[in-house]
Amino acid sequence: MSKHPESNTGEDRPLAGERLQKILAHAGIASRRAAEQMILQGRVQVNGQTVTELGARADISRDHLRVDGKRLHGPEPTRYFLVNKPRGYVTTLDDPEHRPTVSELLGQAAQKKAVGEHSRLPRLYPVGRLDYLSEGLLLMTNDGDLANKLSKAASGVAKTYLVKVSGAPSDESIEQLRRGIMIDRGRLADTRSSGRRDRVLTQPAKVDQVRGGDNPWFEVTLTEGRNRQLRKMFEEIGHHVEKIRRIGYGALTLDVPPGSFRELTPGEVLALHRAAAGLKVERRKTLPEAAQLKKPVPSKHRPAHKAQHQPSNRTGRPTSRGGRSV
Repeated sequence: MSKHPESNTGEDRPLAGERLQKILAHAGIASRRAAEQMILQGRVQVNGQTVTELGARADISRDHLRVDGKRLHGPEPTRYFLVNKPRGYVTTLDDPEHRPTVSELLGQAAQKKAVGEHSRLPRLYPVGRLDYLSEGLLLMTNDGDLANKLSKAASGVAKTYLVKVSGAPSDESIEQLRRGIMIDRGRLADTRSSGRRDRVLTQPAKVDQVRGGDNPWFEVTLTEGRNRQLRKMFEEIGHHVEKIRRIGYGALTLDVPPGSFRELTPGEVLALHRAAAGLKVERRKTLPEAAQLKKPVPSKHRPAHKAQHQPSNRTGRPTSRGGRSV
């Protein structure tokens, strides 16, 4: 396919090995999907030739790869970080509206620490999304394969949130959320302006009130991650969401202050790989933020029996109808 201009042999030979997008993801250049776009945009060269086909392969040990003109020397060690994203940051690497990004947040936090390898972080990518107004636990890594697997809705990774709503939902409304409720698949403004509403039924969720009052807090655990799902779920029962804070992701628990981060332990990384493979993982730590909020609340929002949480048919969908970032 191409020559080896930087090698001593100079002989022609077809490229073999792994797909380019996989090599770029392993090297921490970008997620696999983003790497595909880089290839299509002509930003990747193999042995001096620009590659624009997604089927192209290379061997990082023998071929010379460049991305945006810079030589790629092989995969960086994989790193995994738990970040406490504050409100007012976007979970993208670049924002056309020039809002602060989580990558900038992590870089600033690393400079403040300036201890050991924390001051020399690789290029990291967020796994999943928390919208601009949401806060809490965000996983960031340069492990493109793991990020891709965890981001798939089919992985079923449990995600736990604290949600503050305006007004007190009724017993029936909360039970709707537990069983599953119809929400708009796309953004609300888009579906309503077009006159069409593409609706989808959410999976059963665990919902418990942890603080009462006129603006109660709920602890909600989801096993899917539809776009703005929590906001849509509560809007369907007539209640506006005021705050969202993610406090659990798989076996991970939010345990650092807002704007801070920490590197995951080997055991936590192993638990993420198990979760990505569809295996059940248990959180070993309690959720301290939820415990701090907990006060005696009316029993009306507590499920009377575990059976209320179980799907009532073989498909895993409830038999009665209820009413990607969150």
